[in-house]
Amino acid sequence: MAGGNGAQAGRAWLFLLPALAVMAFVGAIPVAINAWHSLFDILALDDKFWVGTEWYRDILTSDRFYASLGRSLGFSALVIAVQFPLGLFIALNLPREGIFRSLGLVLLAVPLVVPWIMIPPIWLSLVDPETGQVGRALTWAGIEFDWKFNAVHTWILLIVMDTWHWVGMVAILACSGLATIPPAFYQAAAIDQASRVQVFRFIELPKLRAVLLMALLLRFMDSFMIYVEAFGINSGGPGLSTAFLSLDLGEDIKAFNYGPAAARSVIYFLMSLLIVYAFWRLMRAEDAEEAEAR
Repeated sequence: MAGGNGAQAGRAWLFLLPALAVMAFVGAIPVAINAWHSLFDILALDDKFWVGTEWYRDILTSDRFYASLGRSLGFSALVIAVQFPLGLFIALNLPREGIFRSLGLVLLAVPLVVPWIMIPPIWLSLVDPETGQVGRALTWAGIEFDWKFNAVHTWILLIVMDTWHWVGMVAILACSGLATIPPAFYQAAAIDQASRVQVFRFIELPKLRAVLLMALLLRFMDSFMIYVEAFGINSGGPGLSTAFLSLDLGEDIKAFNYGPAAARSVIYFLMSLLIVYAFWRLMRAEDAEEAEAR
């Protein structure tokens, strides 16, 4: 019997082979080739010179790398600090059922399907003081919004734009978590005369924890790798105030600095992998706590 179970488990792994093959083809093999190219000074495909870890030393000892890393982490922290409370607020205040709930979810999903490359032009047209509705409103209110030469205004525009694009995902995931809470929990809270804060703290938040961790991972990784939006708004400016890690990588690629670009992308990949691993361990610990509670 045990042998039969082992054989079945072995055959079950065969079903994963197509997925593993695809992952190797689109993921592991390109990363390995890129890591190999990072060890060369590439002038052309057939003209390259071995430099070893020189590009890695140059990047990891440069002040600009750490400044860009700080800006990337700061941007991720800001958008998470804005989008998670706002997304939770929206989810908690949507109707529990009915046509208005469906309409609200559809409206939240609309920005998610807008192509990334279209988002900067949309928002630049909105904040244009001559033709944009937002720009005209700010001018009417006496507010000079100079996103081209004012770093604070550029950051505000990026955060507002990113929130418009992604807060719907946080709200939709939170709604899915809230939908799994049995009505009996709310009935018991009503009998105990629990306040709204207590219901959220002791009933809703524990049920949302796993969903919010997944949303946190998705939002952190996406915001950490922001490129199209930041480049489309001000190309990393004014100065280097919005020059994130992804923009530095893009500059190397556009300048045909393939060796440094390959090294920079490997460092970027390893940092992202480390972050994903940390989130995975956190989610495993969360699952273990829930299993013990049961």
